[in-house]
Amino acid sequence: MAINVKLLKQICELAGAPGHEQRVREFVQKEARPFADEISVDNLGSVTVFKKGKKNKKVMIAAHMDEIAFMVTHIDDKGFLRFTPLGGFDPKTLTAQRVLVHGKKDIVGVMGCKPIHVMTADERGKVVPITDYFIDLGLNKKDAEKIVRIGDVVTRERELIEMGNCVNCKSIDNRVSVFVLLEALKEIKNPPFDVYAVFTVQEEVGIRGANASALKIQPDFGFGLDTTIAFDVPGAKEYEMVTRLGAGTAIKIMDSSTICDYRMVNFMRETATRHKIRFQEEILPAGGTDTAGIQRMTPGGAISGAISIPTRHIHQVIEMADKDDIRASIDLLVKCIQNLDKYDWGFK
Repeated sequence: MAINVKLLKQICELAGAPGHEQRVREFVQKEARPFADEISVDNLGSVTVFKKGKKNKKVMIAAHMDEIAFMVTHIDDKGFLRFTPLGGFDPKTLTAQRVLVHGKKDIVGVMGCKPIHVMTADERGKVVPITDYFIDLGLNKKDAEKIVRIGDVVTRERELIEMGNCVNCKSIDNRVSVFVLLEALKEIKNPPFDVYAVFTVQEEVGIRGANASALKIQPDFGFGLDTTIAFDVPGAKEYEMVTRLGAGTAIKIMDSSTICDYRMVNFMRETATRHKIRFQEEILPAGGTDTAGIQRMTPGGAISGAISIPTRHIHQVIEMADKDDIRASIDLLVKCIQNLDKYDWGFK
């Protein structure tokens, strides 16, 4: 079954820096309203879409709305901006990029650094540190300050395109999971347990929204939705690949913040196999997701696992995911939610 690329494009191209997810939040509420029994927004800004179940158990599903971004820290005498990152960046990915500075209005800027022509031989052999980059608005200080102030956020500028059977854009991490959760909500009918679909904030700076939401909801079961590394590229060793594009959705076993409950991992494997959903297993050596917050921020813990969407070139503006993997992720989530009450959750 095809995916709704038009909807995915709208979601990915929205700006949503950590702590400044307003545009994504408004979009999510509008899209989810027809499929929700109730929608609420907490004090941090996470959106919870509630669907009433038939039994007195709670399942929380989390997909974070924010993207890696920047915050303006200084405007110099010539109008150039200095910034601090919001989330994890590889400095070499900043070169030659356009950005959007979200001041009194959105304004385009470009990432600049010292030209190679005037670098020393020693400098040419090193990666330029993030502290050496600046944002050029093409404005002097006076005109820049009419639009931009300290604390304004900056997001990357790149539209979504289709490449073969893939989609390519900035912020596939984690807007593809926002898309997956919205599409799943349309298909989940009469769930056995109460469903709390949470579109969280500030994951990229420490799973803050998921922590707060889990404390409030206190779920019995949990699913994190996020991207994961697909390192199936030239030069990669088999054991380094984590996942591969086009090989199906990924069932997380472990990352640096979570050891997924083995009962949930087995349930997800069995569900995928029973419904002929293509999947692969994921162990991510570094990096964490909202799954950690769901699992631990409730008394006694929640039985938790995660569905991961394989993605190449993560934390760049050319993130790439396979449309069949995205569809498989929606299918697996729907089937898991619909069948949670049919599994023996006892320790064995």
